[in-house]
Amino acid sequence: MTVLVLRMMAVVCLVLGFVASNSASVSAATKPNFVVIFIDDMGYGDIGPFGSSVNDTPHLERLSSEGMKLTSFYAAPVCSASRAQLLTGSYAPRVSVPGVFFPAGNLGLNPAEETVADYLQKLGYATTCIGKWHLGDQPEFLPTRQGFHHYFGIPYSNDMQRVSTETGLRVVPLLRDEKVEALLEDEGQRQVTRDYTKEAVKFISKERNKPFFLYMPHTAMHVPLFPHESFQGKSRNGIYGDWVQEVDWSVGQIMAALKRNNLDDNTLVIFTSDNGPWASKGSKGGVSGPLRGSKGATLEGGVREPTIVRWPGKIKAGSVCDAIAGTTDILPTLVSLAGGTVDASIKIDGKDITDLLFGETTESAHEAWHYFRGNSLEAIRSGPWKLALKPQSLGMGIREKPKDLLGKNVRLYNLDDEIGEVTNVAEQHPEVVARLQRMADEMLTEFRSTGANSGVRPPGRVENPVTLYPTQTRVRKKKK
Repeated sequence: MTVLVLRMMAVVCLVLGFVASNSASVSAATKPNFVVIFIDDMGYGDIGPFGSSVNDTPHLERLSSEGMKLTSFYAAPVCSASRAQLLTGSYAPRVSVPGVFFPAGNLGLNPAEETVADYLQKLGYATTCIGKWHLGDQPEFLPTRQGFHHYFGIPYSNDMQRVSTETGLRVVPLLRDEKVEALLEDEGQRQVTRDYTKEAVKFISKERNKPFFLYMPHTAMHVPLFPHESFQGKSRNGIYGDWVQEVDWSVGQIMAALKRNNLDDNTLVIFTSDNGPWASKGSKGGVSGPLRGSKGATLEGGVREPTIVRWPGKIKAGSVCDAIAGTTDILPTLVSLAGGTVDASIKIDGKDITDLLFGETTESAHEAWHYFRGNSLEAIRSGPWKLALKPQSLGMGIREKPKDLLGKNVRLYNLDDEIGEVTNVAEQHPEVVARLQRMADEMLTEFRSTGANSGVRPPGRVENPVTLYPTQTRVRKKKK
C-alpha cells in the first residue's frame, strides 16, 4: 500500500512538474521581444516619414505606415548623455553623465545603475548590444557589465581614433564582448553597418525561442561618414544620403529577420536618434526639418528626434502621436511590458508610456520635459509651452549667435503655434512663464541638494584607466 501511494505521488509530481514547466515556457513565449534602433546624429528631417524629400527610406516608410510616429519624442543634446538617459530612465545629470566620454578616461556609466538591460535580463531576456556604446570604454563600464549578455561594436564615436603602431594610421577598435576583434582603419569602417546588421540578424535567429532585447545603437550617421561600397554614390543626397539609405536597408533586414522567424507580431520595434544632426558639417551633416537648432543645442532641432514605434496588433498602423515622450521612458515602458516592476527606491525621470503607444490616451505622462545641456537646465516644456531659461546656441560648431537666443530674459514659445521657436510670447502669457519657472526651480533644487535623498547619483570611476587594446592588434583594411 505504501509503495503504491509513493508511486502515485511520484506520477502526480511528474505531471505537475510538466505542467509547471510547460506553463513557464508559454509565459516566456508570450513575453514581447524588444528591438531599439538608435541612430547617431540623425536629424528630425532626415527620413521620409518626417518629411525628407532627398533621402530615400522605403523601409522606414513602411515601418511608419505599419506603426506610429512620435513627433514630440526627446533625447539629449550629445552622445553619452543621450545613451545614459535611454539605458537608465533618468535625465543624464541625475546619473552624472552630462556630456561626452572619451577613450581611456576614468569615468563612465556607474555599473551600480539598474539599466533596462539589467531589468530585462533578470526577467529572463537574452540581451545584446550591437553598435556604438559610448558610456565608458574601461572594462568596468562596458555593456557586458551593464546587463547585456553580449556586445559587438565600436565602444565610442568613430572619430575618436588612435594611431596604430603597425600601420601608423588612425584606427578605432571593434569589440566583441570585452575583447578587441579588429582595429578599423577609415576604409575598414565601411563594413561596420553591414557587420552590425549581420550580428543583429544572427541574434534574432538564435534567440527566437525566448524573449530578447536587441539594443542597436548605430555608428551612423556620425562624422566621418562611411557608407558601404554598395551604397556609395547611390543616393540623391551625396555621401550623407548614401549612409541614410544603408541605415534604411539595415532596418529592412531587421524587419525581415523578425518576420522570417515568426516574431513579427510579438516584437516592439523602436527607431529613434540620440540627438539632432551635426549641422555645422554642412553636406556631411543632416537637417532638422522644420525645427530650429541642431546637435549640441537645447532648441528643438538639437533634441527632438524622428521616432517610429511598431508592434502589429498593439500599435495602430499609420498613427501619429504628438504627446511629449522621450528616451527616459524606454526603461519603465519595456520593463512594464515584460511583466516587471521598476525599483521604486531608485529615482528615475521616465514614465511608462504603454497607454500612449497603444492609443488608449493622447495625454503625455510628463507634466514637464526638462532640457539639460551638461548640468545646466536651459529650458522646460509643458504641453505646447516651452520656456527657455538661458541663452541657447544653434548647435555644436555653429559660430552664429542670434540675438534673440542670447538675451538674459526668459523666452516663451508656443510649439503648437510655431514649431520653429522664433516668436517670444512671454509678455502675453506671464502666468505660463511663472508656472514653468516654478517647475524648473523645483527640479534645480532637487539636483543641487546633497545627501541620500538628492536623487543625483555618482558616475562610475576607475583609478587607473588603461588603453584597452594593443595597437598591434590586426588591422582590418579595405575589403577587396
